[in-house]
Amino acid sequence: MDEEYDVIVLGTGLKECILGGLLSVDGLKVLHMDRNDYYGGESTSLNLIQLWKKFKGDDNPPPHLGSSKDYNIDMNPKFIVANGMLVRVLIHTDVTKYFHFKAVDGSFVFNKAKFFIYVQDYNESDPKTHEGLDLTRVTTKDLIAKIGLDDNTVDFIGHALALHRDDRYLSEPALDTVKRMKLYAESLARFQGGSPYIYPLYGLGELPHAFARLSAVYGGTYMVNKPECKVGFDAEGKVIGVTSEGETAKCKKVVCDPSYLPGKVGKVSRAIAIMSHPIPSTNDSQSVQVILPQKQLGRKSDMYLFCCSYSHNVCPKGKYIAFVSTEAETDQPAIELNPGIDLLGPVDEIFFDMYDRYEPVNEPTLDNCFVSTNYDATTHFESTVMDVFNMYTLITGKVLDLSVDLSAASAAEE
Repeated sequence: MDEEYDVIVLGTGLKECILGGLLSVDGLKVLHMDRNDYYGGESTSLNLIQLWKKFKGDDNPPPHLGSSKDYNIDMNPKFIVANGMLVRVLIHTDVTKYFHFKAVDGSFVFNKAKFFIYVQDYNESDPKTHEGLDLTRVTTKDLIAKIGLDDNTVDFIGHALALHRDDRYLSEPALDTVKRMKLYAESLARFQGGSPYIYPLYGLGELPHAFARLSAVYGGTYMVNKPECKVGFDAEGKVIGVTSEGETAKCKKVVCDPSYLPGKVGKVSRAIAIMSHPIPSTNDSQSVQVILPQKQLGRKSDMYLFCCSYSHNVCPKGKYIAFVSTEAETDQPAIELNPGIDLLGPVDEIFFDMYDRYEPVNEPTLDNCFVSTNYDATTHFESTVMDVFNMYTLITGKVLDLSVDLSAASAAEE
């Protein structure tokens, strides 16, 4: 371990593994360390015994739930937008060869045809499609007023289609929202399913492993079960290395998840349910996302429902795994999450949890430490990938070229 590296990456969550892979491909000498004895960090997947031990304190789940090894329960489940940035990264790095995807059955939203026709026809480089509107200047609120949408429809368009997390977008230029909606529509058409999303067979735990393999192929070194991992700085406050078990690896830069250099900014409330049926009123979808906009609930933040099943090999046949999550506004998740839990119907088992959400508090241009943010409550990966892109540019000074052929990734056959 007593060597010098260009970059030391601390943590094996998805963000850290993506960055480790990209930096290794760029030819940097990368050491990847984790205090845990497993890969995945916050984005790991647990079998039933591991889940039971985490939330119930013992390793004896009831027999009626089936075999533990048939469960791959993601701790931060998120669907992948079929034409989104994560898919482009997967193709760019060629890690799609390590696993298979399957289309998600449903994503439930309202829509109004006229607005979708405008979005579908809009071409940024063709003024004829703009209908006299400069979307770099016209706000989303003004565009919506011109087309004429009721408040409920606006909520669903902004939060479930454009995937905004709050209502600030309404006072911002409409171009970003239109681009987001075009991405949704293009992704929806991609696999001709009931949603714009895809999801890996056997869960998201496969993704960190895939990028770890990529890093290793390009010379990256991995060390797990390394306790403490203390980051060291010189007299000017710049990082000089990481020490664990009395050994120090020197480096020019450190990339890490925020648990290694924390700065708490909030909490996420979540419920994890095991069920024997699909979520009611979702057309018996085997996998589905439902978004409850903040305004509908009288809250400051949206609530998200995620459901997956045996069709994606994450639980035994006949079982379903559902998550309800939101930015915590109280310290009582069982009560706060009720609007989402009420939509689930009967559950076999349910677990409640709150976890701290962290964001970096350092200045990377001063200390050369590049800290990711925690995973938010959303059930999609777009905000996660934007954090990775921003960090990659800060670390390398380059913008990642993702002009790839999207047809290189395809959903698994039934």
